[in-house]
Amino acid sequence: MSEQKKIKVTLIKSLIGTKAPHRACVRGLGLRRMNHTVEVLDTPENRGMITKVQGCLSGDVRGLNGTEQY
Repeated sequence: MSEQKKIKVTLIKSLIGTKAPHRACVRGLGLRRMNHTVEVLDTPENRGMITKVQGCLSGDVRGLNGTEQY
């Protein structure tokens, strides 16, 4: 069984003043407060949520071939 890639995301910007769907995406990723870091699986659903709120996040992808940052 192959190991799935994980994405390590950190909330770096406050959600005050953002739209409700953006706040929901951040909560869906498991982030609760600023500077909180979580690792989520690299799935199309999680990638979509990250793309939607990419201005508030920082992170990198951890997989078999090392790390790539975005």
